[in-house]
Amino acid sequence: MTVIQQIIILAPPLLFSLTIHEFSHGYVAYRLGDPTAKQQGRLTLNPLKHLDPLGVLAFIIMKIGWAKPVPVDPRYFKNPLKDMVWVALAGPAANLMSAVACGLLAQLLIFSAPLLPHFILRPLAQMIRAGIWINIILAVFNLLPIPPLDGSKVLMGLMPARQAMKFAKLEPFGFIILLALFYTGILSKIITPVIVFAQNMIVG
Repeated sequence: MTVIQQIIILAPPLLFSLTIHEFSHGYVAYRLGDPTAKQQGRLTLNPLKHLDPLGVLAFIIMKIGWAKPVPVDPRYFKNPLKDMVWVALAGPAANLMSAVACGLLAQLLIFSAPLLPHFILRPLAQMIRAGIWINIILAVFNLLPIPPLDGSKVLMGLMPARQAMKFAKLEPFGFIILLALFYTGILSKIITPVIVFAQNMIVG
């Protein structure tokens, strides 16, 4: 498969996965009282509103990427630290549900295979498989407790306020930490077994 063919196959599920991730953050924040994402036009399923060029480039290079974070203002929440846990979990949860939905589509495609011409069946099957893989990766990766990933927000919500504020100071170094973990191979060792397990659970 050429690079162009890979991009054609990966682009639709990648755009959908990133979009549903960020939309879910914004939607849960909105339901908890924060109108920031809606006011800035980010409470939308339009992928162009959520794309982060660096995150897309990282996905192409490292197979791990991200979208432009939806703005969230915890001052609107009744309980900022605890409510941020739900907002943070919304993105990975949406990706896991999308992965399951793709798994169901894969099963449906198997039954529909005799009715579809090969030139449609093959790329469609590849996109669905990519959708499972991409959504699982985004869910697992974002649950890592490294600022500014979602897992760090969950961890801070479970910490006492003083410790959470100290932990938040790591955020400017988060990208450097992630790069170091990636290039040393530690990141792959941490998340690959979880990704494989989740994929086996969904695909069977």
